[in-house]
Amino acid sequence: MSWNEPGGDKKDPWSGRNDQNSPPDLDEVIRSLQQKLGGIFGGGSGGGSSDGLTMKNLGFIAAAVVGIWVLSGFYTVDEGTRGVVTRFGAFVETTTPGLNWHIPAPIEQVEVINVEQQRFIEVGYRSGSGQAMGSVPKEAMMLTKDENIVDVRLAVQYQVKDAKDYAFNVMDPNSTLKQVTESVERGVIGASNMDFVLTEGRSEIVMAIKSEIQAVMDAYKTGILVTSVNLQDAQPPEQVQGAFEDAIRAREDKQRLINEAEAYSNDVVPKARGAASRIIQESEGYKVKSIAQATGDVSRFSQLLAEYKKAPAVTKQRMYIEAMESVLGRSNNVLVDVKGGNNIMYLPLDKMGKNSEPEVAEPLAEHHDTVTTATPPMKELKTDSRASSRERDVRGR
Repeated sequence: MSWNEPGGDKKDPWSGRNDQNSPPDLDEVIRSLQQKLGGIFGGGSGGGSSDGLTMKNLGFIAAAVVGIWVLSGFYTVDEGTRGVVTRFGAFVETTTPGLNWHIPAPIEQVEVINVEQQRFIEVGYRSGSGQAMGSVPKEAMMLTKDENIVDVRLAVQYQVKDAKDYAFNVMDPNSTLKQVTESVERGVIGASNMDFVLTEGRSEIVMAIKSEIQAVMDAYKTGILVTSVNLQDAQPPEQVQGAFEDAIRAREDKQRLINEAEAYSNDVVPKARGAASRIIQESEGYKVKSIAQATGDVSRFSQLLAEYKKAPAVTKQRMYIEAMESVLGRSNNVLVDVKGGNNIMYLPLDKMGKNSEPEVAEPLAEHHDTVTTATPPMKELKTDSRASSRERDVRGR
């Protein structure tokens, strides 16, 4: 009902401004609050005993609250993690795995950091679950020493080696690592030729990038350990990729032909060297043999000459006999003394013709009274007038 409606008390909202009402009694307020708390916890509503019981209950409540607050300071650090304890934001300590305690909040707080987790960042590309690797040209395209552009995609794996440095020294360690990786990568690629980056220099580039990243991160005291750097891909831009593939194939064909030529050379050269060495050794052997034979012949001739001077006739006869022995020893001739023999003679032709080839008979010298028979010999030797004349001729000579 409005103040100015019929039946109202005819008082405006501003009436009573000048009334001097006294403030509420503080003791009465406290007493009323104690009575309400006592009613809640089963206390009576009157007397000094009620006030003592209420104070006791309040002590129990305070003790319970303090106990819960103290117990809230216990925490567990799992294996492979570290707890970083801060007091009003300032570092206090690093706790190891197990059950630990700190002064509960808001005085101290704990941040648990996994120091064994393998983390990674991608530079130049993005890969998602079930998606193909996509290039990020802003990060991937970079200039080489010979003023060519290459598309490089890099993956860096790292883990936390110092939880305190990782939590306090750098605001965003992951972003810092990515920026450092891009800077170092462009510096290393910019100091290398394009062919070196695309072919045989990949391992050297990866090692250089890894060492420089770790050096910068240690200088910043980020608490990060770079475990591996993987060069996912390094290729020319798509616009000129076909020409570069042709050049690579030509380079591979060149290397293949060189390898085949070296293999052929390794097969032929040792054989030629072996044959040359064998010929040289045979020549040396022939040389030694010829010299030794000539020396022996000279020595033998000198000895024969000395003996010939002492007894020319005897030496001449002996030399003749030795020469005839050497010549006739290799022939199949049969010498027959016809002066004191008969006209019929049996010769073992089967045994005589086994180890020698037939040769034409040769006339003997003047001092032998013998007749030579050519092989293969006949079973019978018959004398006639012609044989007698030949015999006389031989004897006459």
